[in-house]
Amino acid sequence: MSKENWFLMILVLLLAFLPLTESRFYVFLGTDILIMGLFAVSLNLLLGYTGLVSFGQAAYFGIGAYTCALLMKKASVAFPLAFVAAAVFGAIAAMIIGFFCIRLTKIYFAMLTLAFSQIVWAIAFKWNSLTGGDTGLIGVNFPAHLDSPIRFFYFTLAVVVLSFYVLRKLVNSPFGRILTTIRENPERTEFIGINVKLFQLIAFMISGFFAAIAGALFGIFNHSIFPDFIFWPQSAEVLIMSLLGGIYNFFGPMVGAAVLLYLRMQVTSFTQYWPLILGTILALLLFFFPGGIVGFLKSRQVFTRKNKCS
Repeated sequence: MSKENWFLMILVLLLAFLPLTESRFYVFLGTDILIMGLFAVSLNLLLGYTGLVSFGQAAYFGIGAYTCALLMKKASVAFPLAFVAAAVFGAIAAMIIGFFCIRLTKIYFAMLTLAFSQIVWAIAFKWNSLTGGDTGLIGVNFPAHLDSPIRFFYFTLAVVVLSFYVLRKLVNSPFGRILTTIRENPERTEFIGINVKLFQLIAFMISGFFAAIAGALFGIFNHSIFPDFIFWPQSAEVLIMSLLGGIYNFFGPMVGAAVLLYLRMQVTSFTQYWPLILGTILALLLFFFPGGIVGFLKSRQVFTRKNKCS
């Protein structure tokens, strides 16, 4: 087993012991980081591996949250079925939106993903009879067998670990290699006989599937859902998480989510000017650490090895 896999196993074990601290704060923070980490990693399948900058990832996050909550609250569907349906609806929505978006490139692609995300937000905001409009859906309780923050934390941990396992297998498979080839040079990839648009659409669907899983978890975790979950700042925040951690490493966005959420909780307890701090962090990151936190640590590791060899 590689060193990285050993490190991951130890990390999961440490997370499993987190509720033993009997701190509600750390259980809450740990659950939030796991969910947003999955959301950020789902975006990175497009951003870091396929080279598609999406500003509309919040759409699938919100679709997952609303689908799961509506099925449980208004149709009395059992949680496991509602949870699976949320992921499937997210993938279907991503397939429909992606069908149009992949026909454009670069900034036009990014703007179209944002436009579709705003359409989904407008539907959630205006369809009062179904979604509750701007008052949202309140009273989304934990399922009966997960009726405590600790049980829900363990459930979230299991779902996120399983999702990461599947996504990591995927990006290390020939399919993942094709995605990175598309990222590096889509024209040359097309020239060697690979259907670039088809692979981009499949990546879009997979990304939407896992973003919707994160959304379903987030809705239940917060016991409520609001249209803000779909609004464009949510897409921008998850993009910042990915950049902060490093988009060229599988776990980079997870690290970015952990750092950003922890900093936000700490900073907002002292000052209300969190957006100012966030803007400063982003500016410093883009100027001095373009590879993100993980990219910087890896470059230092390589530098140290070179020094030892010399």
